Amino acid sequence: MPVTTEEAIRALAALPHTQVSRNIALAGYTRFAIGGPADVLAETGDTASFMEALRLAGGSGRPVAVIGGGTNLIAADEGFPGIVLRYTANRIWAEAGRVKAEAGAELQALVDFTVERGLKGLETLTRIPGWVGAAVHGNAGAYGHSISESVARVTWTDGREIREFTNAGCRFRYRESVFKSHKSWIILSAELGLAAADPAELRQAADRIAAVRDLKFPPAMCCAGSIFKNLLLDELPAAAASRVPETVIREGKVPAGWFLEQVGAKGMAQGGIRVAAHHGNLIYNAGGGTARDLRALISELKRRVRGRFGLELEEEVQYIGMGERPA
Repeated sequence: MPVTTEEAIRALAALPHTQVSRNIALAGYTRFAIGGPADVLAETGDTASFMEALRLAGGSGRPVAVIGGGTNLIAADEGFPGIVLRYTANRIWAEAGRVKAEAGAELQALVDFTVERGLKGLETLTRIPGWVGAAVHGNAGAYGHSISESVARVTWTDGREIREFTNAGCRFRYRESVFKSHKSWIILSAELGLAAADPAELRQAADRIAAVRDLKFPPAMCCAGSIFKNLLLDELPAAAASRVPETVIREGKVPAGWFLEQVGAKGMAQGGIRVAAHHGNLIYNAGGGTARDLRALISELKRRVRGRFGLELEEEVQYIGMGERPA
């Protein structure tokens, strides 16, 4: 029989190394700085407590969501009428020739850890915001490389047991993994295999990328980076592919920003939400923006690209408390 919300809160608060808050605004946990209150938010960096929190939340009869750093999260203006869990373990260490990182570690901290030790493979991920767990979940990448190229093993839980996948088991694809289609499978940590390289050269490469990304996506900007996934040229409808100039194709991909810019995306606005004047695939909260505004602008951009090119753009962002993705 489901327990009451008060019973669930008391049980969650009794877990070791666990912080429980009530009616806390999700805007403080998303990079868009948007989102109403969650009924309950429970955070822990202890694996056993997190698994027990999953069990308790699941048995409460309330809606349950697990979030990370909130970089790619759009939370409803009304908030979330249930229990939100965060696994905050953030240790990074080297062991037996591999680098290991817990899901709550900052991705930039992991990049810096490997660069400083002369380990090649993650330097192109410099300045991608968010946590390691989300980076593996969404197979984050940039400049022709993705984190999946370095992942050797992923430890995860469904709340009942702790399991491991090798790289093959993660079923990585462009900005995809098996975890995206199994929402109840929560990443706990990742083990990475990286090649030796000159730390100075890695640092130079990382710093060059950081300078470029800081111009495109200023660190203080309330955004998720690129809002839509780039598109694989081989998967485009023939009519759309034939209209793409060869000069914009990179590693077999067409930037979503190119399609967006053809339909006048740059500078568009909805309430306090803006499309950057310099980048058609960058949507940000200029101040006072709402999730409703953001969804409306995303929907309009998708509608325009669909009407002009006959293809569907897919968001990189995830939604909480607001149902399906906008059409």
